[in-house]
Amino acid sequence: MESRWMLYTKRADFQKISARFLISPVTARVMVNRDIQEKDMEKYLHAKLEDLHDAKKLKDGDRAVEIIARAIEQKKKIRVVGDYDIDGVCASYILVTGLHRIGAQVDCDIPDRIKDGYGINAQIIEKAAADGIALIITCDNGIAAFEAMEYAHQMGIDVIITDHHEVFKEEGKDRLPLAKAIINPKQADCHYPFDGICGAVVAWKLVELFYRFFDVSYEEWKLLLSVAAIATVGDVMQLKDENRIIVRYGLRALEKTKNLGLRALLQVCELENKELTAYHIGFIIGPCLNASGRLKTAKLALELLMSKDMETAKQRAMELKRLNDERKDMTQQGVDQAIEIVEAAPEEKVLVVYLSDCHESLAGIIAGRLRERYQRPAIVLTDAQEEGMLKGSGRSIGAYPMFEKLCEADGFLKKYGGHPMAAGLSLKKENVEAFRRFLNEHSKLVESDFVKEVWIDVAMPFGYISEDLVAQLAQLAPFGQGNESPTFAQKDVEILNARVLGKDHNVVRLSLKDSAGTRMEGLVFTDGDAFIEEAKRFIDIIYAPQVNEYMGQRTLQVVIRDWKFKSK
Repeated sequence: MESRWMLYTKRADFQKISARFLISPVTARVMVNRDIQEKDMEKYLHAKLEDLHDAKKLKDGDRAVEIIARAIEQKKKIRVVGDYDIDGVCASYILVTGLHRIGAQVDCDIPDRIKDGYGINAQIIEKAAADGIALIITCDNGIAAFEAMEYAHQMGIDVIITDHHEVFKEEGKDRLPLAKAIINPKQADCHYPFDGICGAVVAWKLVELFYRFFDVSYEEWKLLLSVAAIATVGDVMQLKDENRIIVRYGLRALEKTKNLGLRALLQVCELENKELTAYHIGFIIGPCLNASGRLKTAKLALELLMSKDMETAKQRAMELKRLNDERKDMTQQGVDQAIEIVEAAPEEKVLVVYLSDCHESLAGIIAGRLRERYQRPAIVLTDAQEEGMLKGSGRSIGAYPMFEKLCEADGFLKKYGGHPMAAGLSLKKENVEAFRRFLNEHSKLVESDFVKEVWIDVAMPFGYISEDLVAQLAQLAPFGQGNESPTFAQKDVEILNARVLGKDHNVVRLSLKDSAGTRMEGLVFTDGDAFIEEAKRFIDIIYAPQVNEYMGQRTLQVVIRDWKFKSK
């Protein structure tokens, strides 16, 4: 895949920043590239949990505590209604655990992805009424449930909404559902300083408020930190502001967690006693917790987190890992089939792929893989339960605001929603070809939009790399969405030696020498045989420096993320 290399050229007094914070000018430049203002750099480098924003600034937070306290005093039944993804499951666990701690009669319900779809609905409310529930607390959903909230009111059930999704607008003002309290930092009149938190963090903040009210210790509230961190990474929140603090300290808490379910999952995933990073949540732990909501029921993941004995926890963790392995196999089958369809058809600017046998919960993942492979917007459709209907998900590129484009194609669709980079939709099967033609005819995409941009922090010869620099760059972690790991570049690097490693031939170890004569070992994770076949004597590289520890020896090396061969 062709890529366009872009070098950050942001200006600042890097020497001054370096001297003030006792860091290298290279580290200073990386922070400036991440739009960190000098006044915020101390907190960015050395933030503490005490730097989290005050939960009392959340609109309706105190009102929600009063409602909960009254329900407990009157011995009324409370039900938490979550969502089937990782954020909803984690938020449900946090709220149920917190409410149990203060003596509430509480249980939990999570919608079924296929049968119920997203969010609270009339059937869930009818079931709650039949079970004698007096108060529902939603988490990671509810802000758009206008009809369901009206129905809950008619049924005599009080509702507290906790959510983080976008608030609907009417004539420039918030349109809010009917509820006793709504806690969502995206409300226009909410004075919480950062609205980029996930649903589980909103729930965690509510727990903080009612723990204060009931004199439960700050230390007990911190026991839920690791779950809030898992949700933050798993729901792909921007790792900025307090999200960085939550994930930084949450990862350390997860390594020492007392939650039996999480301990079992770490064991099953072979992560026990390892230093955890956001990668481990995003690509190992998170997918296991998400798998049950995709293929069976999200209640399995919630049951794991609620486990009371290690034997049961291990059984549940193994089941989640099995489901995730099954999900990975199903996803790869779907990706392979989708690639065949794309490559057999004329080239299109917007990919619309129909997979009749695809599990609808995997459509978004497959669309994302197509987007990565072809650097084009991709929509994957599959059969819905309703006869003659298709459901699907789309993933987009920066130049194509997907939700806006679906609005233009409104006449072909039964239902749709989303944002610029992702969307969900449903339409009649008979409309697919016309829908595909319309999107492509009105895409306004040009060839340059299909070239992936790769951003470089600093063009840096190998001689600048040191263990101290690697350690300083690690201070900028956790890395992820909104806080990408630092990348460096060097031109005209000579390949002295190359050999393919791994049983799948997917690693290449290189001996390199830059134009200043500095030698360095390098690793490339790719199709090794194809790399060797294509390789020339010289190479331009984008890389990340790291320390390799092997049998007590520490050596510097670079991990190559992108490259361009050249004959020089």
